[in-house]
Amino acid sequence: MAGDINRRICLAARPVGEPVPGDFALVETPIPVPGPGEILLQTLWLSLDPYMRGRMNAGKSYAPPVALGKVMVGGTVSRVLASNQEGFRPGDFVEGRTGWQEYALATGRELRRVDPALAPLSTALGVLGMPGMTAYTGLLTIGRPEPGETVVVAAASGAVGSLVGQIARLKGARAIGIAGGPAKCDYVVSELGFDACLDHRSPTLPADLAAACPEGIDVYFENVGGAVWEAVLPLLNPFARIPVCGLIAHSNATRLPEGPNLVPALMRAVLSNRLTLRGFIVGDFADQQEEFLTDVGAWLRTGQIRHREDIVDGLESAPAAFIGLLQGRNFGKALVRVAAEG
Repeated sequence: MAGDINRRICLAARPVGEPVPGDFALVETPIPVPGPGEILLQTLWLSLDPYMRGRMNAGKSYAPPVALGKVMVGGTVSRVLASNQEGFRPGDFVEGRTGWQEYALATGRELRRVDPALAPLSTALGVLGMPGMTAYTGLLTIGRPEPGETVVVAAASGAVGSLVGQIARLKGARAIGIAGGPAKCDYVVSELGFDACLDHRSPTLPADLAAACPEGIDVYFENVGGAVWEAVLPLLNPFARIPVCGLIAHSNATRLPEGPNLVPALMRAVLSNRLTLRGFIVGDFADQQEEFLTDVGAWLRTGQIRHREDIVDGLESAPAAFIGLLQGRNFGKALVRVAAEG
């Protein structure tokens, strides 16, 4: 513990529109000392995820916002350095939500042990972590794909979308991805095995999507919103299911978009096509965690699913990498390597 200093990245200002580096502050404090029942953790890996943008706002949401001056929220994989909690020993690896800092205190209640012999530690924040469980539970509980159906997923090269399409294929459905740029689209098809992938930047996206889905769309896994949703809506089949996971196209919006009011058309489609449109948070399905780890862990070990990580080094790199995530610059699960595992 060099210098006994804990570096933390705190929320310095609430963004107006797109976050900027000045919205974050790197703060140094003493490394905390664990009290009774507490565990001292050293952060090894930090997850960067789109939901963090919403936590930077002051408005009411499904979870409290990050307070100004406080550590940014985030999932981590850490090493136990000292423990006053039975069942946790120095050298253990755990997954938790200890935020953007190099050291943290926790109790065992919010931690999950991670076995590095089963899979790389970083996967506990990606394919075998919150993003993977989001894909698994949202698709299978709300989307319920059947063999031969067509499943479309936005942000298809990302941590959630990439797994959605692969699981859909394992369940016998067609998987159509939407991603940003030729390189990501090629990866989604050639590496992940989707049936097709379309570039959301294409001016002909609605026509491209219609051509890729000649029998319509039965499941649409929503990660984006915006123009992608507008291209999908006319193609939804009767009784289509739409798990709504994220709306990254609107993350930095400061006002409603200009143009006609599309709510009446949406509600007409919901009624006439008897659509199931359901938002969800992964915690809604916490009771499925063991099932998720068993299934996805087995698919990962047997090579039936693949994943990709986009890694930057050093806690100080987190703000720029997070801003890039919101701009779509990451390619795969966005992670910060805060400290070496060895």
